[in-house]
Amino acid sequence: MAKILLINPNKWGRGVTLVWIPSHVGLLKHNHSCELFDCTFYSSWTSNENAFNTKNKQYQPTNYDLQITWNNNNIYQDLQRTIDDIKPDLIFSCALSSHIHGEGEYSSIQHYHDLLSKVKTDALKVAGGLQVTANLKETAKRFHNFDVLIAGESELALNSLANNIDTGSITSSIPGVVFTSNGKVKNKLTKQNILNDLDILGSYDYSLFEDQMFFRPYNGKVYRAVDYEISRGCLYTCAYCVETTIQSYYGFTESSKSGAILKPQRYIRAKSAVQAYKEMKDLHENFGITLFRFQDTNFLTIPKTTLKPLASLIDNSGLDIKLYIETRPEGINEKSIELLKMLKVDGVGMGVEASDEEYREKSLNRYANQNRIIRAFNLLHAAGIKATAYNVIGFPGQGENSIIDIIKLNIKLKPSNITVAFYSPFIGTALQESSAKSKLFDEYVFNSDPQLRTPSSEGSEKENVLDFYKKFFVQLVRGGLNQLPELKRQYFS
Repeated sequence: MAKILLINPNKWGRGVTLVWIPSHVGLLKHNHSCELFDCTFYSSWTSNENAFNTKNKQYQPTNYDLQITWNNNNIYQDLQRTIDDIKPDLIFSCALSSHIHGEGEYSSIQHYHDLLSKVKTDALKVAGGLQVTANLKETAKRFHNFDVLIAGESELALNSLANNIDTGSITSSIPGVVFTSNGKVKNKLTKQNILNDLDILGSYDYSLFEDQMFFRPYNGKVYRAVDYEISRGCLYTCAYCVETTIQSYYGFTESSKSGAILKPQRYIRAKSAVQAYKEMKDLHENFGITLFRFQDTNFLTIPKTTLKPLASLIDNSGLDIKLYIETRPEGINEKSIELLKMLKVDGVGMGVEASDEEYREKSLNRYANQNRIIRAFNLLHAAGIKATAYNVIGFPGQGENSIIDIIKLNIKLKPSNITVAFYSPFIGTALQESSAKSKLFDEYVFNSDPQLRTPSSEGSEKENVLDFYKKFFVQLVRGGLNQLPELKRQYFS
């Protein structure tokens, strides 16, 4: 039985039950022992994203910070003690899951590498995730302290690696796995097949999280919540989205004129309704979970063979739960609204991104009709379902007038909630490559976190403007653009 230490390098300072952790533990626990070292509540490590975005008015105020206990220990010393006590055979962090852009999943490999660089261990140091999948060789150079990298979905690959440890014969023939030394890849990558049946992973196991990880601020209250997925994959090919690097890894490189991959039914995969309902019921009854934060990239493109029976199961269950999902405005119509009600969906997050249709189509490869966006928000409002607008500022070539136009669109939409993210140039995406070529951003950006900081290399003046609109975006939507001159005078004086 291999001893595996998982590390959650979360720097957000609030409960984020990263989906890759329970998905891996659920499979590994059958033959191996698993422990989790969680960085979330180390006060010297975290950025307190909740306080940051509450101050920016993206989140409603709660007493969340009073319900958690901060750890003031030295995180590196605690990690070393944990390693010394457990004596793991394998240490692992960072993996593909449905978070994609959010919750710091993209940059987690940077923080994980930092942690391992300051401890001593004989364990096999393994990393996976978005950056490995996007560019294996460059990631190996960048993060030279890892022994093994796993590209693509890593549950089966990591389990095979742990099985190798048990038998005492570690091979380099595991699909998705490469061994590295001093920043160089030692063996040729054999790509694994895409995981078509998510049910083979079994039930996701959330038991390694400490209890306060389940507290979640949401619309002015604190709930017991988990991040959850019932599907993987998105059919769209937005130029800024890291999903496109996963599509490329698995060979889905052809797309239609409307910005969607060809044969998407082979790429979008989902759990069965029975398996999903079983997991949700267990989390509700055994962990007290009442809010399920679905991280599926585009919820309403999940096959109806899963969504419809799941809706019936939830609708007839009597479970006191609510769901928050993410989808595209194109999927919102009268029929899907009825489905969302049966699923007990309380909130829907949708990407607005940028307001100019021509810019969205030509620069972002995102085809979303303005009227469809407005109609989607109106339908959700009428149905009593909260609608959150996801906005992005700082796209290449996006000036201040573009940001003002996004604010004007949000005023029309009247979102229940508003989030504002900084554009981040994720490696391997079309927009990252073109913006680096144009010298608008560095070839590679460290600490790229869309919520907490802008990586713009267009100068401090541009960064100051973006920071200003991040801070006052919600206030300008709620109170009107007539406030803008005075807010700018106060901020920049």
